[in-house]
Amino acid sequence: MKKMMLVYGALLLAFFTYVFMYRLEDKRSSAWEEGGLHGSMGENYVMVTFQSGMEYWKNILKGFEDGGDALGVTVDYRGSTQYDVEEQITVLEQVIAKKPAGIALSAIDSKALTSTINKAVDAGIPVVLFDADAPDSKAYSFLATNNYNAGVAAADKMAQLLGREGEIGIVTQPGQQNHDDRSEGFRDTLEQRYPGMSVVEIREGKGDTLVAKEAAADMLDKHPDLKGIFVTEASGGMGVADAVIGADKANRITIIGFDTNKGTLDRISDGTIAATIAQGTWNMGYWSLQYLFHLHHGLTVPAPTLGNDVSPLPTRVDTGISIVTRENVNDYYAK
Repeated sequence: MKKMMLVYGALLLAFFTYVFMYRLEDKRSSAWEEGGLHGSMGENYVMVTFQSGMEYWKNILKGFEDGGDALGVTVDYRGSTQYDVEEQITVLEQVIAKKPAGIALSAIDSKALTSTINKAVDAGIPVVLFDADAPDSKAYSFLATNNYNAGVAAADKMAQLLGREGEIGIVTQPGQQNHDDRSEGFRDTLEQRYPGMSVVEIREGKGDTLVAKEAAADMLDKHPDLKGIFVTEASGGMGVADAVIGADKANRITIIGFDTNKGTLDRISDGTIAATIAQGTWNMGYWSLQYLFHLHHGLTVPAPTLGNDVSPLPTRVDTGISIVTRENVNDYYAK
């Protein structure tokens, strides 16, 4: 009797394995139609950010939408309204409950979001991260600027503009992985390559123009010999520019910002901000959607794999940067 049970068990296992593989192959085949990859309108992918009204997300969402159009699937956009980790967790929980085909997420807090990201993956929903990582989570890939290298590029530009000398301040958002990486790359580069330069103070700007303005104004009071300020995001850059103008030091403080919202570009045009780091934002959205589609349809192997297979999709993708100055700023205004 026991032997028969083992035989039946083996037959059932073989049957369910066959069904699983058949359905997987069928899912793969259904994504391929004449003319290339194609999904269905009932296939919904969701982008989740924080501070959902922020101009910065627009080009990323445009890339996500363009990816959806190319593949014939629908996309949705959700986000916390404030710079609030609890609110973003709530939004992500709501999205998971609707069981979308995939989620592209920018994590406001790399540690706080990890368990919720893992909940989505454990529920069979592919998750990729863009812009801001949660490296200890089960998310499959991270598509973003190499933020450490972007900080290095900002430090090199600051050194070039200041003749390799001077006290520097940083206004950033501590605890958010991408901003920490930018600050670290900037500080390391000054320490290693430019001994005549030093970071004398780091302040929190909270991604808010007024908060950053107050932080910069205080920094200018405390450090009268300050020569430059590196700001790791766009809203803070505009606040720092306002503080410098308010202190009547527009021609004496070199500001290097991040990203290319209109306010930053306007401040570069009028000379208040010397330069900003432009990210490949459209790439983040477009390739996030492509990654999710491939994962949803079983067209790739999630990495890292259990069987040590080589995943055709890399786990980290550098979406690139460029430096915007007064000479090329007109190329970055929305056409």
